[in-house]
Formats: sequence, structure tokens, C-alpha cells
Amino acid sequence: MSILTVSGLSQRFIDKQLYEDASFQVNKEDHLGVIGQNGAGKSTLIKILTGQLTPDAGKIVWQRHLRVGYLDQYAKLDEGQTIGGFLKTAFDHLYAEEAKITKIYADYAENPDDELLAKAGDLQQDLEAHDFYDLDTRIETVASGLGLLTLGLDHPVDQLSGGQRSKIILAKLLLQSPDMLLLDEPTNYLDKGHIEWLSDWLENFEGAFIVISHDQDFLQRVTNAILDVEFATITKYTGSLKQAMRQKAANAETYLKAFHKQQEMIKKTEAYIRKNKAGSRSNSAKSREKQLNRMDKLTPPGTRSKAHLEFPFVEQNSQVLLDVTDLLVGYDKPLLSPLNFTISTDETMVLEGFNGVGKSTLLKTLLGLLPALGGNIHQAQNVVFGYFEQELNWKIPKQTPLQYMMQQYPGVNQRTLRQVLSRTALTKEEADKPLSLLSGGEQSKVKIADLMMHPSNLLIMDEPTNHLDDDTKGALRRALQEFPGAVVLVSHEEGFYDDSWVDTYINVEDLRVKEG
Repeated sequence: MSILTVSGLSQRFIDKQLYEDASFQVNKEDHLGVIGQNGAGKSTLIKILTGQLTPDAGKIVWQRHLRVGYLDQYAKLDEGQTIGGFLKTAFDHLYAEEAKITKIYADYAENPDDELLAKAGDLQQDLEAHDFYDLDTRIETVASGLGLLTLGLDHPVDQLSGGQRSKIILAKLLLQSPDMLLLDEPTNYLDKGHIEWLSDWLENFEGAFIVISHDQDFLQRVTNAILDVEFATITKYTGSLKQAMRQKAANAETYLKAFHKQQEMIKKTEAYIRKNKAGSRSNSAKSREKQLNRMDKLTPPGTRSKAHLEFPFVEQNSQVLLDVTDLLVGYDKPLLSPLNFTISTDETMVLEGFNGVGKSTLLKTLLGLLPALGGNIHQAQNVVFGYFEQELNWKIPKQTPLQYMMQQYPGVNQRTLRQVLSRTALTKEEADKPLSLLSGGEQSKVKIADLMMHPSNLLIMDEPTNHLDDDTKGALRRALQEFPGAVVLVSHEEGFYDDSWVDTYINVEDLRVKEG
């Protein structure tokens, strides 16, 4: 049974046709993953479905009385509210019913009336049907699964990082358990353990959901259907991600054969027309020309530009770039136990541990962006850092990628900067579009282009795969593997790295200072 029907959907965004006359249905049993290249229109599709954006054409028809939950990264968090208080708002309607029952009993004490008792009984039954008296346990279960209990349910929401904020919004949405979930990149700020927990939750979710994610392992596990957004079309495949990709490849091969066969026939027909249009066979030639004009011509198969990434290297003579001794990192107080490690000239190090444990704080301390609370960082001469910061913050969001790069590198000509941007698979049109209008993946590509203009010998990469499509992630992985210098990497996508190119792992979670 269809709970959502999309028909004739068309949307153009400035110079890019995102979809043209696209149609699909979502059934009540669908656990639907949305895939596509950065900028293809995946997040725009969610905005259209939630009514935030009106499409150029098309109809969006939801089943009546369907409860739809949307992972809104910009949901309002009240100052002074705690994590626990915010999560309880998922059940505001039940707490309101409890308050009604209390008032009814107060009214009954002054005016005994059997109708009042009947109302209270109905409300009580509804509370019990919704497991009202187990809400605290449900809240703790979800908070624990997403790593919020380590912060504490009494932690103020206005002191949360961007990643932690995303977690509590996701937690509230899961607690509400609507009929239909719309999730845009829910794993971006989750580490391995929390992704595992979310995967289990979604696998057992009895409703439908649409989830956008570039994490293929996650999609393979939680979905039973795929929406592929590519070349202004939206194609629905039934089955797992791997099955969908096999079907897509088979369809592409069939289409390519049909296209080449038609092109060959068109060439032969056009040659016949040229040869015979003025001769004795002119009537036959004109007839074939009419047939050719009426023919439904197949469009050429689309080709996506692929990223070709390479990070420039600065020679460094020292064998050890950084020597860390008894380092304490944090803000008012240490987040981690004293750290002792070295980073060698060609070493690749991965920092592991749940989101919020202190990985980004450690990176910023190594870079000198945050002061150490104790200990020492001995830095060899001529160490040059390259830094990918996970937050997509821009000083001038109205700047285009090209303008941003021109400001960063005023002595470099436009042509060179455009070439670097194009090597990340950004198009000319995207390079001339305001940063604020780019997708998360396109903005990440601008940051990668910046690194490709900045020679370094120690790359600090903080969650660089967030938002990136699979092709670009593959190009980034190869570029990091081939980089002659040292790399310190934080990534929640365990499939992005492995022992074949990582030398050292530090589990930051094991070093966390437990509050007592």
C-alpha cells in the first residue's frame, strides 16, 4: 500500500535540472535509501517532501493522517533546557494527558461526578497503551544507544557541539516513533558503536523511512529499496543496495546497447537520405526522413565527472614530526588522560572513539588552535600542517568557491584555481554558485580543493568523508594513501580506512577522563 506518491516532479536549481518529470511511490513497508552524487538533489528532495520547498512541477500526495518525522538539524533548542528535558518533549502529548488526569481528580474532589471519572479512565488507558510509565527507561535506552548518557541527561543543550546537537535531535525523533521517518545523513556525527545501534533500531522499525546516506555499509544493512537520483531522473530499485547497483549496471548496459544500435541505424538512414534525396528514390528518402523526425531518439548516456585528488608535499628532514609528552587537552578541565605518542614523517594515524569524546579537541590542540592544559608538544622544524575541519563554516557564505579560492590564493590566476576545483568534480556552474547554496558534499569539495593548493607534510583530517559521495571518497582515500607525508585521520566510517595503509590506531575513548 502506497503511503506517499510523487508524480511528474520537476525541479531546476539555478543552472542545474535536478529532476524532470520524475515519479515514484513509497510503500508502508519500504525502508528506502537515497543515493546520488553530491549536488544531485537528494536533500532538495527531502525539502520538497516536507513542504519546505515548492517544486517547479509535480504532485506530492501523502496518505491521510500519516505521522511523518523529519530529522531537522535546525530544530529549536531552548536555552537552559537539559538533554533529558529536551528528549521528554517527544512525549509532550502524554505529559499533557497526565496533567489532565491530575486536574480531573482535583475537580472530582470538589464535585463528585461519574463522568469525570470516566474521562480520567479513558486518559489513563491511553497512557498505559503508550507505556507512559516506562518513558524514562525508553529515553535512557535511546540516549545510551546514541552516546548521550556519557554527557549526562542533565547536560545543558546550549553547551552542545554541532555533532552532539544532531544526536539529541535524532534521539527525540526516534523516541517519537512516527509512521514515516525522513533522515538526511543521520550517521554523520555517529561513531561505529552508535551507527551499529541505529542500524539495529532502523532494521526493527515497523514504519517506513527514507534515509539519505553516503555510508554504503549502513545503507546495505538497513534498506530494502533504493532511490537513485542521477541525471535529472529518480529511479526506484527494490532490494538491497548491492542488488540495486547490480540492476542499475544491467539497465545501463542494456540502454547503452540500445543507444548505440539506434545511433548506427540513424547514421545509415541519414546516409541513405543524403544519397537519394534528389534522385529516383527521392520519395523513399523523404519517407525515411519523416520516419527519422518522428523517432523517439534515445539521449546519450550521462557521464559523471570524477574527482582526481592529490595533496602537494613539502619535504621534511626530521624523522619525527611531532613528539607529544603528557599532553592534557580540554577546555576548563582535561577531557583525556595524559597523552604520549609520536608522529613520524610518513606515518598514518587514526584516532578512534565515540563522537564528543575529545578527538577534535585533540586535533585542534596539536594544531595550536587550542592551548594545552598541560604537557608538551615538540614540533620539528619546517612542519607544515594541512587541516580539514569537519564543520562547514564560511566567513562569507555568499562567496562562490572561486571567489573563496581567489581570496585564499591572491597570486594564483583564475584558470589554475578553476582547474583545482574541477579536479574535485565540481562543475564550472558550481564553482560560480554561492557557498551557502551548495550541498554539504560540494562544500566539502571546496575545502579539499583548498588543501590541494596548500603544500604540507602533515595532514590533519577531521571527518573528511562527511557528506562526500562514494566516488569522491574513493578518490580521497587514494590521495591520502599516496601522500608522502604524515596523516592524522578521524573518520566514523570504518570502511574508509584499513590496516593496509594505517600504521597506528589510538582509541581516544579509552583515555577519556571519567567524571566521578
